[in-house]
Amino acid sequence: MKVLATRRYPGPPFDELSEVEVGPLSARREDVEAVIVANEPVPLDLFPSLRLIANFGVGYDRIDLEACAARGVAVTNTPGVLDAATADLTFALILAMRRRVVEGDRLVRAGQWRGSWSEGFLGRDVTGSTLGIVGLGRIGSAVAHRARGFALRVLYTQRRRVDTDLGEYRELDDLLRESDVVTIHAPRTPETEGLIDARRLALMCDGACIVNTARGEIVDEQALVRELSSGRLHAGLDVFAHEPNVPSELVGLPNVVLTPHIGSATVETRAAMTRLVVDNILAAERGEPLLTPVTPR
Repeated sequence: MKVLATRRYPGPPFDELSEVEVGPLSARREDVEAVIVANEPVPLDLFPSLRLIANFGVGYDRIDLEACAARGVAVTNTPGVLDAATADLTFALILAMRRRVVEGDRLVRAGQWRGSWSEGFLGRDVTGSTLGIVGLGRIGSAVAHRARGFALRVLYTQRRRVDTDLGEYRELDDLLRESDVVTIHAPRTPETEGLIDARRLALMCDGACIVNTARGEIVDEQALVRELSSGRLHAGLDVFAHEPNVPSELVGLPNVVLTPHIGSATVETRAAMTRLVVDNILAAERGEPLLTPVTPR
């Protein structure tokens, strides 16, 4: 298969593709049968021979699945292999916020540390606090497993209540009221876009933290800016509504930790993602079932 990739994806498996070109999706290509993208819209009309869109990542909300199905174009993604890395980053953000790690780093670098007794620089305990998980899928479950090591009380909410010992089920509003930390692991869909709006942010208790390593559009970004600007809440954000643009108001706030969408960004995880992308393409070449196909909801 002739493959067009929007960038050179990391890891040795990428070199196993015999006919791959790196370039944009902006020009018509009659010969391209597969494209590799990172949750980017694909102009199907430019690729009349297209058979497969191999998505590098779990989220595929910017790919029009219905249009692909109508054209007979299959879509795959990379679930499973990035769960641990994203769950690890989630806990890194929780710890950074609750213990004010980034603020402390800035203080020391600025030469403002005046002594070993930091009376005015108090954080909040992680151990023994209540963690609310919005979306108990693969990544949310991985976060819940990690929470056991910190003796956290875990609450969860999602569309379908499940029989699990990972946490106690709550309706979303109740979860927000009860949690010291809320972490989002839901996919972006029409139902979840703007799910955490101004009304729901107001339900969170003073001093609570919100973490988002899922999709920026799930949280009303301007409502969150207002809450953070008041100092009432804290946040750890790896994703934003209009990436790579980040609201300027967020950048100057001391009570928010910002990372550039690096949930899966480890050497090992990105190589595993490339492995799955390539294996799906090789399966399509051989006429075998795709390993991780996605279909319209």
